[in-house]
Amino acid sequence: MESNSMNLKVTPRRVDDSTQALDLEGEVDVYTAPILRQEIMDQVDAGVKGLLVNLEKVEYLDSTGLGILIGGVKRMKEQGGAMKLVGPSARITRIFEITGLNRIFDVYASESDALASGGAAGG
Repeated sequence: MESNSMNLKVTPRRVDDSTQALDLEGEVDVYTAPILRQEIMDQVDAGVKGLLVNLEKVEYLDSTGLGILIGGVKRMKEQGGAMKLVGPSARITRIFEITGLNRIFDVYASESDALASGGAAGG
């Protein structure tokens, strides 16, 4: 049964000249995390400087998913860019707080907040 890989839908979307968004929907876990990793790497390889990862429709995020997000932040920084997380649920926000990852991630309530915070250099 291949339903596992269908638990996560990742939709790339252009926001503006320097910003790309990944709209996530579903669950980010050990089965679906490779999908997210590949999408982030595709953006890095394309030279994207601002990446918004939209978590508004993410119901579940496990340690594997967290690891992918941490890797994404590091890779974006290495190439002078920034990755911002947008709209995580209260449950996922709590995970960030418990693990201390809210100090690593730039987390915003909405996409407009993330964009207003400035470009890649302003992060």
